[in-house]
Amino acid sequence: FIMESGAKGAEVIVSGKLRGARAKSMKFSEGLMIHSGHAANAEYIDLAVRHVEMRQGMLGVQVKIMKRWDTTGEIGPKRPLPDTISILMAKEEALPTNPYSENKNVAPTQAPAVPVA
Repeated sequence: FIMESGAKGAEVIVSGKLRGARAKSMKFSEGLMIHSGHAANAEYIDLAVRHVEMRQGMLGVQVKIMKRWDTTGEIGPKRPLPDTISILMAKEEALPTNPYSENKNVAPTQAPAVPVA
């Protein structure tokens, strides 16, 4: 349901005594999720943590939702991710009509020496 609502990625972690005497942790993830950097902490990730008290003990549920980039800023951040790549069209280049070569063996002219006083 999270991905169908327009999220770019989702991660659900359930930890605690699910069944039996020992505690376990189960992780469910889908889509793209960034875990480090300023974008992960501030703009793109919504995080919710809830603790449930059950008869066997405490159960923790952590949900992370990565929002999509939105140019209007209504449903997601206005700035795209820093690693987003945009490919531009190549510029038209004039092809030479006749072949030519450059003489690369010419020594550069030396500047006149400045006398030291």
